[in-house]
Amino acid sequence: MPIETPVPPVQAPSPLASPTRRALLCTGTGVALGAALAPVELVHAASPPVAPAAPGAAPVGNPPARWQNWSGIQQCQPKRLLVPRDEAALAQALRDAPTGPVRCVGAGHSFTALVPTDQWLVSLDQLSGVGEMAPGKDTVLVQGGTRLATVSRLLDAVGLALRNLPDVDVQSYAGAISTATHGTGMQLPALHADVVGLRLVTARGEVIECNAQQRPELLAAARVSLGCLGVITQARVRVVPAYSLHRRVWLEPAMQLLERAPELARKHRNFEFYYLPFTGYAAGIAHDIDTSGQVLMPHAADEDVLRDLRRLRDWLGHFPALRRKVAGWAIDPDQKEEAKNRAWRLLATQRPTRFNETEYHVPQEVGVACAKEVIAALEKRNGVYFPMEFRFVAADEAAWLSPFYQRASCSIAVHAAVGEPYDYLVSEIGPLFRKYQGRPHWGKLHDLGAAQLAALYPRWDDFIALRRELDPQGRFLNAHLRKLFGETA
Repeated sequence: MPIETPVPPVQAPSPLASPTRRALLCTGTGVALGAALAPVELVHAASPPVAPAAPGAAPVGNPPARWQNWSGIQQCQPKRLLVPRDEAALAQALRDAPTGPVRCVGAGHSFTALVPTDQWLVSLDQLSGVGEMAPGKDTVLVQGGTRLATVSRLLDAVGLALRNLPDVDVQSYAGAISTATHGTGMQLPALHADVVGLRLVTARGEVIECNAQQRPELLAAARVSLGCLGVITQARVRVVPAYSLHRRVWLEPAMQLLERAPELARKHRNFEFYYLPFTGYAAGIAHDIDTSGQVLMPHAADEDVLRDLRRLRDWLGHFPALRRKVAGWAIDPDQKEEAKNRAWRLLATQRPTRFNETEYHVPQEVGVACAKEVIAALEKRNGVYFPMEFRFVAADEAAWLSPFYQRASCSIAVHAAVGEPYDYLVSEIGPLFRKYQGRPHWGKLHDLGAAQLAALYPRWDDFIALRRELDPQGRFLNAHLRKLFGETA
């Protein structure tokens, strides 16, 4: 049963009063992107969680409200929204209506068209909770619709934690693993690598369980499956004892930090950096295990930093040399930031400013070279102001469609604010990633088709064969997935 636990108050960041030299672009070197988490509604044993009102979770209706993803670029008008109260209800619904397309929706945080359908949309918001939790346990049961933030808080209440977290934690657990969501850390794999068992409801309404002893090949396929093998209702997940981290953030000349990135990734448990366009600087962020017991949470200045970068663009976008000169004057390279707290409070962040994003994962040995080319391309576009994110992810063999399958990777993400052009993310930045054998993040913008993807994934054909076996009618496919998998019928 899920555990009810109070939500601890989190101090919200305060806006800057005025853009001083120290504040402009560098307040607390806030590119750590969200030190404090906003309170999240936790699962209570007595009642199901309430679906969020934000875009990505349509209310039940007849017909249901129009759905859109977090950034608004993916939309659909489903004929029916199904919000099953439990696994049995979902299975029965699929058996009662054995034909017609079905897609699942979580937090709507994917930028690719994984969700859109004009038929059935299934939300797992009521399948939420974490079971079999107790101090010292090494695995727990996570319901598919549970938000990552909820998982972290429930685990923390009993002295447990996920091994790593992505930089946002609003996603449903099933959605996160299905798209190979990851954090950063040279020795740390993506979330799906800690999944040791799954329960799925197939297109025919059958409930299948898979683990290392029972259908292990299905487990390897289903860990990262884009929601096209079945509806993941439950995952058995490896956990670790709860831990705290010490975060350090600093500014450094961008090319210097880029060259040092592999060394820093080897040195620190979690390392990443954000390149700040048209400034000449990047922000390094390192996390290491902390046993001091101290809690240090400075105000997050992420939105202030982003706002100042945008102001520079708006004021001086047509004068890139002057823009860099002003940025060089405004940035205080000696300022640093430190924080200490539970890992889940530091690793995951808030993203109030909405954006569209592309991200590819390139072999670790060419990560620096690829990033240099991406930066050079971004610096040719005077309208760019969003930071570029650079992370490290360990290799795994846990999932056939894992972008990290048998390959340690550097993940490079490029963003464009909602309401601004973003087509260049695919048309101009995408080819640079492909030059370095990049594998796209399944939930972020790309234009790769079946032939290109088959060349990147050694077990691609095995996945396609298993998908056809489990869902011969293609109920769990939409137009985007048909193109992805080369399915024409």
